[in-house]
Amino acid sequence: MVSNQRAIMYSNIPSLIAPNRTPMTISARPKRSMAGVELVRLLAQSGDRIFTTARARELAPRVGLRDAYVGEALYHLRRNGWITSLRRGLYALSYTVPGVAPVHEYEVAMALVQPAAISHWSAFNHHGLTEQIPWKIFVLTTTEASVPARGTSDGGDGDRGYQAGGMWYQFIQTRPERFFGVERIWVGEARVSITGLERTLLDGLAMPRYCGGFGDVVYAFGEASSRMDVDRMVVDAPRLGVAVAKRLGWVLEAQGIEGPHLAQLAALSVKGYRKLDANGPAMGTYNGRWMLQENLPGY
Repeated sequence: MVSNQRAIMYSNIPSLIAPNRTPMTISARPKRSMAGVELVRLLAQSGDRIFTTARARELAPRVGLRDAYVGEALYHLRRNGWITSLRRGLYALSYTVPGVAPVHEYEVAMALVQPAAISHWSAFNHHGLTEQIPWKIFVLTTTEASVPARGTSDGGDGDRGYQAGGMWYQFIQTRPERFFGVERIWVGEARVSITGLERTLLDGLAMPRYCGGFGDVVYAFGEASSRMDVDRMVVDAPRLGVAVAKRLGWVLEAQGIEGPHLAQLAALSVKGYRKLDANGPAMGTYNGRWMLQENLPGY
């Protein structure tokens, strides 16, 4: 289980995309700062809660701000808590801006990289497959995407993460042909992409380390047994690799799910044994039906 401290951290994310200082008053700043504040108001009115430097330059003339001073204005707006820097050239409005709802961390993820889909442990949480609250936002993208990287996460998992707006983001890259099984949902005032139930479960079989561990993945299958589309999973699993398909067959059999699915998965050709828990040690008995080394406690 994650600590209460991490749970609190996650639940308070909207407030973390917020200023560290008291916002400046219009009367306390010179003319260019006043124009900067007017720029923030215009961005809010235009629905640009997350915006680029280019967008700021586009709107700047409407508030009397010369292009040469846009960078300076953004610098002071960030220092005084009106905006938050997400990555180079990308900003989010502070929740203190009148009429602006807090920017959701999933919304930030969509802006940090494209294509993007909330995935793995974050998707487990969304689909009700775990009672644990992830302390990082897991984001699926492709190997062709430009992924931001700054610093190393402090979660002890050794994975590099990116911090923006007070939250850590874990980007997991996959080949473009494996970026599928994504659906669109509303989160607050934003539409975001997230892996569907079946794809989320398959990701757990492929990378259990990003889903709480293999034990949590098996538990998730039990939680989803009455609502998951097994036919769809049997078709999609080989697209993520034959090892994922074999693990799916093993888990379905362990869950007592009968039918032609098992024979279809068992018939897939594979060279050599693969580990049942992809992130576990190479130990345990060999299961010839599924061509898996059952590297779990008790096997």
